[in-house]
Amino acid sequence: MSDRRGGAGSTGGVRGDLKQRVKTGRGRTLSQKRWLERQLNDPYVARAKREGYRSRAAYKLIEIDERHKILKPGQRIVDLGAAPGGWSQVAARTVGETGRIVGIDLLEIEPMPGVEFITLDFLDPDAPGRLTDLLGGPADLVLSDMAANTTGHKKTDHLRIIGLAETAAEFAREILAPGGAYLAKVFQGGTEGMLLADLKRDFSAVRHVKPSASRADSSELYVLATGYRGAPGDASAVDQA
Repeated sequence: MSDRRGGAGSTGGVRGDLKQRVKTGRGRTLSQKRWLERQLNDPYVARAKREGYRSRAAYKLIEIDERHKILKPGQRIVDLGAAPGGWSQVAARTVGETGRIVGIDLLEIEPMPGVEFITLDFLDPDAPGRLTDLLGGPADLVLSDMAANTTGHKKTDHLRIIGLAETAAEFAREILAPGGAYLAKVFQGGTEGMLLADLKRDFSAVRHVKPSASRADSSELYVLATGYRGAPGDASAVDQA
């Protein structure tokens, strides 16, 4: 990918001494002011606009793939919580015309070449079957950059995103092919032990990844599980331990 030159950690030479500040007013709360300042001064936001990515999150997946090579030509990929499409965009540039990518979200997403977006709750009982049909078979990779709406209470927010990651992992088990992989957002906090134990039971390798594009002051992490062993009792399951 030509847009990977310099690596995802390169921010394109944006100078840290030119910070833009936003005045409180015009109905803005202090938290809104801080969020807007962070966006205006975020080098990855500026880089995404220059390089045509739909979100700064694209660089997280680029960096994770550079380290762990999870994206491959011809893969079938499901992108959970895909809006606005940054991760699907990165994946599409690797899997090529021989692969299939389906992005799913509760929000409508602007169409994109090489990706089929559907507006659907992944918790819908029909979702696994619909996605498998759209992919033309089981998935090789399930991506999830989803985050639950925050409450401002750190412990509650952590539990909510871990719960979301656990639910997405259960969904991944339903549609992954043996040997497949699962990548999902989590937060540091010490209560993800059960999630990791479950993933280690069903995948040959499980690791945490903290890409440079994740903000330094954020507890955001990603859990990457590779080498899916297959559903219990599945004759096609493989033991990759």
